[in-house]
Amino acid sequence: MYRLIRREEIGLREVEERSAEYRRAELLGGHNGTVHIGLALVELGDGHVDAHVHSYEESFYVLAGDPVLYLDGRGVQLLPGACGVVPVGVPHAWRGGGEPGRWVEMASPRPRGPEQPVDTFFVGPAPAGTASPLDVRDPRSRNLFYLSDADMDLEALKRGARVEAPTVSASMATAALAYSGITVKMMVDQRLDAQLHTMFMVAYEPGGVAHPHDHPFEESYYVLDGEVDVVADDERHTLRPGDVFWTGVGCVHAFYETRGERVKWLETSAPQPPARHSYRFDRDWDYFVGRLQEEALEPSPSFDPVSEQVSKKGIASTLTGEASDE
Repeated sequence: MYRLIRREEIGLREVEERSAEYRRAELLGGHNGTVHIGLALVELGDGHVDAHVHSYEESFYVLAGDPVLYLDGRGVQLLPGACGVVPVGVPHAWRGGGEPGRWVEMASPRPRGPEQPVDTFFVGPAPAGTASPLDVRDPRSRNLFYLSDADMDLEALKRGARVEAPTVSASMATAALAYSGITVKMMVDQRLDAQLHTMFMVAYEPGGVAHPHDHPFEESYYVLDGEVDVVADDERHTLRPGDVFWTGVGCVHAFYETRGERVKWLETSAPQPPARHSYRFDRDWDYFVGRLQEEALEPSPSFDPVSEQVSKKGIASTLTGEASDE
């Protein structure tokens, strides 16, 4: 019901088909039991990946470097913290920037295996046109987003943004969610035209806790900073930067920050969470069981047939307007 991949186990391999200086590590997919999630770690040097389309939806989060993404015919120079979605069937290509690029890719549904029908189709060479710096306020960047440190800083979010601030307009769609020592910032969802999955950033303050729960969807976690303890199906592990974790549907899991430090990870979910009941917390249903036990111990009200008859007669008299001589 869960998978743990240590950073030391991750090995990038050269991909030669229609690309150059391009390496990948397939982290999650059919080879290790996922149903909806395909997660990969990618590196691109001074090379390229030719233009192609997928029959699945794909998102990315840049960890390092300044790779160039050609999306639907337009080149954009990315930077660490940049993210976005490539909708199903949209042509895109990559070129290396001034510094080697490194990013996490998420695909849903999971990419097909080599024995299955093809799901990636090359449509031409990688463009060589000039790329523009990422500008999230440009409406042509509707599939792209940039996550800055301030976007996860609750103190900074309490203050009003300047008119010229290089960010999308503040709204509930771009707000950070804070609870139980946890901050969640959505990055990729329907707002960017993702239909099949979500990608978001999670930060834990010292002592942050997510109590045991499960979901009607799969989740993946790529740890960026700090260490956090995870308990999944009653087994406990410590996650460290570079580690990858996955929980399947029905896997009861919980997270605990126990070292007095901040923790941050990149998280994805697929399919997209429903509008309601996306979490099932054990403690809520344990509380319900306790209430049932308390009610079972309470004495039942005694039944007096004479009083019950008098009460009914009095009610009937009131409704008909007749006086009772009882």
